[in-house]
Amino acid sequence: MRDFVDNNLLLLMLSCFSCAVSFSLYSSSCQLQGQFNLNGMHKTGDVILGGLFAINLFSAHPDLTFTSEPQLPTCYSFDITGFRQAQTMAFAIDEINRNSNLLPNVTLGYSLYDNCIKLGIAFRASLSLVSGQEEEVTLEENCVGTPPVLGIVGDSSSTRSIAISSLLGLYRVPMVSYFATCSCLSDRQKFPSFFRTIPSDAFQVNAMIQILKHFGWTWAGLLISADDYGVHAARSFHSDLGPVGGGCLAYTEILPWGDDPAELRRIVDVMRKSTARVVIVFAHKTHMINLMKEVVRQNVTGLQWIASEAWTSVDVLQTPHLMPYLSGTLGIAIRRGEISELRDFLLQIRPDLHYTTDRKSVMNQFWEHIFQCRFAPPPAGWVEAGGELCTGQEVIENVENELFDVSDLRPEYNVYKAVYALAYALDDMLQCEPGRGPFSNNTCAHLQRMEPWQLVYYLGKVNFTTTFGDQVSFDENGDALPMYDIMNWVWLPDGRTKVHRVGEVKRSAFKGEELTLDEDNIFWNFESKQPPRSVCSESCPPGTRMARKKGEPECCFDCVPCSEGKISNTTGDCKVLNITVQSCCINMYLITFPLFSDSMECTSCPEDFWSSPQRDHCVPKKTEFLSYHEPLGICLTTTSLLGTFICVVVLGIFIHHHSTPIVRANNSELSFLLLVSLKLCFLCSLLFIGRPRPWTCQLRHAAFGISFVLCVSCILVKTMVVLAVFRASKPGGESSLKWFGAVQQRGTVLVLTSVQAAICTVWLVTASPVPHKNTQYHSDKIVYECVVGSTVGFAVLLGYIGLLAVLSCLLAFLARNLPDSFNEAKLITFSMLIFCAVWVAFVPAYINSPGKYADAVEVFAILASSFGILVALFGPKCYIILLRPERNTKKAIMGRGTTK
Repeated sequence: MRDFVDNNLLLLMLSCFSCAVSFSLYSSSCQLQGQFNLNGMHKTGDVILGGLFAINLFSAHPDLTFTSEPQLPTCYSFDITGFRQAQTMAFAIDEINRNSNLLPNVTLGYSLYDNCIKLGIAFRASLSLVSGQEEEVTLEENCVGTPPVLGIVGDSSSTRSIAISSLLGLYRVPMVSYFATCSCLSDRQKFPSFFRTIPSDAFQVNAMIQILKHFGWTWAGLLISADDYGVHAARSFHSDLGPVGGGCLAYTEILPWGDDPAELRRIVDVMRKSTARVVIVFAHKTHMINLMKEVVRQNVTGLQWIASEAWTSVDVLQTPHLMPYLSGTLGIAIRRGEISELRDFLLQIRPDLHYTTDRKSVMNQFWEHIFQCRFAPPPAGWVEAGGELCTGQEVIENVENELFDVSDLRPEYNVYKAVYALAYALDDMLQCEPGRGPFSNNTCAHLQRMEPWQLVYYLGKVNFTTTFGDQVSFDENGDALPMYDIMNWVWLPDGRTKVHRVGEVKRSAFKGEELTLDEDNIFWNFESKQPPRSVCSESCPPGTRMARKKGEPECCFDCVPCSEGKISNTTGDCKVLNITVQSCCINMYLITFPLFSDSMECTSCPEDFWSSPQRDHCVPKKTEFLSYHEPLGICLTTTSLLGTFICVVVLGIFIHHHSTPIVRANNSELSFLLLVSLKLCFLCSLLFIGRPRPWTCQLRHAAFGISFVLCVSCILVKTMVVLAVFRASKPGGESSLKWFGAVQQRGTVLVLTSVQAAICTVWLVTASPVPHKNTQYHSDKIVYECVVGSTVGFAVLLGYIGLLAVLSCLLAFLARNLPDSFNEAKLITFSMLIFCAVWVAFVPAYINSPGKYADAVEVFAILASSFGILVALFGPKCYIILLRPERNTKKAIMGRGTTK
């Protein structure tokens, strides 16, 4: 409702202002029909600066009519703070006039008005400043001359500054605010002539977010005022808190303007029930006063308050009644400054004795307030009445009042800088050299015909340093260099309260330097004397990730364990680590990812690593290959060595009994060569056991292929010899033996083996087998294996062995029923059947066996086929040699043949 009235008043005044302008177009002079009822202070000068200050806190409903009769004052409840701010502007102008180096030969004056914290009154005052208060204004044809005021210092409210600057911006009248912080005022399109010496709320919000982030407060409540100050701050919080601070707002409530018990009860009830322990209040002191009444009534304690600059230093809240609830508050405060000689200037204030009957002046209101007296009986209807009569001779030096406490000047320091900014801009403008000016045709401004828009240009270029050491300049949006103090409310043991500085926040080009806090000096209003914990959900432990709760803010989540092969880690420490892979630090035992806590996603480990059981770090994957140290590898190795040992024993037996008939039968030389090849077959199986290396991968298949071809070719030649001998025993077959002499047999074995050697050579040269880390079989293991390189080469190698084996089996099968003199054919047939059966079963088993089991299958096939040949061919012979020596005679051998 208040905003509705103010907006209507604004529209009415704009209409009046437009009518006055339209009337001036048809008349050479304008007659002032009446004056607004405004309290103010004035001082003449060559150039007048305007000012708008909240000297009274309340006002009656404004009278919008114009009258020439004196009107009753509508403002009451004198505010010392606003009065001191106005006096600071007067002091700054007086100091500038006494400074011979700044604006020499130019005297500054001022017109300062009380806005009574009312938009309508503030708008009236601004119109009076820019249009003047003369009874009659004569217009010249060229419309030249110095305007009533060249610039305005004010206003203290964002809402009032928005309204006033919207109008002043049309005529480019510069306005320098000392307390309006709304970020919306940085819009240069809407407010082209607005400047301010207080940082924007965008930076204040960022400062608060930095505090929340510093203490890990990701869950906070927000209370705002129902005006531009609070609404724009809420927008900034909602847009920036998550991306910048990683936090969320548990609730956002708008504080009512007046004392609305039901609404305040509802808001405090929300605060009490919320799990958020941090409450941010972006509102004015009047809102906080009403809010704290309900907080005390409901006895809501255990909250950490974050105060905006509007109420950080408010004394009325720092009472023993409220400090049990508000002590420990962290607040954003305007930069403190020191203004020398200001106290002496304030002690020289005197009332305007000639201004005591018709209406009160600001000076008289101050005098009545400080001495609790009155100058004359007020007319009927005045708000203030009672008290003794003032004489004007009271001694102000004997009064102890907060007006004279200049130890903590904050808004006043901004007023001081605003006045000096206008003065320096004016000084720069007047020092312009003709012909070198910044305006059209290189012209300069002149004191007798200055325009406000010219001062706007120079304000944008202002850059000076105050006596306190602070640099003052404006960016392209008219904002001053942002800097805030961080304040802490302390409740002393003796019951007194103190607000002291515990840090600062300022814009810096270096990341991490925006916020500086002295945590050791911060008072916490909790039993632990430590910062509170304010989160919606506790941080997820290592090994888990965040899972958002549906329908709740992003700071509320569940912790879900990471899946296999993925990790999350809150520390991100990488210590004594050598190699960097995928932004991770690795050593031979551990890999740790530098992740932030509360990760939304778990991070996959590198290919050679796997997640630990706790899912908090990556460990090297277990490597798997057919090892000499595992039971399977030990069994196969033992079997291979056993077969080799048996071959050696059989070879020794045959060498020892080389002259016996059973050894000499069917070419003993081929038998010896066959035993040697079998021994090589047993030994080559060892190349399939152990960690694959390039040389073992290349050698294993070549040794296997050549050894088996040598073995099978010996058997093939023995079979062919059996058939040739049988054929030679028949009439007319003697000539067949000439093709199977000892030289031919050795040559045949050599040729057949050389073919396999050539196949292996081509294979190794074109596509050699290489070691390979296979992660497809098991996600948590690395299977070391030898890839064959060329499948065709491997198939040709096996196919050639199979061809010789099948040929040997067929020939031996044909010779199986020969007379006993040639009975080795049966043994060859049986051995070849075993050989072929093993290798036919090997192919599907090898293809379907993963990793080390494929090598085990191949080793098993080698050993099984080798033992099959060894036992089938040499078992019966060793039996006769060792256990039945009576049968190891030519007669016995031939006898069996005769019998059959």
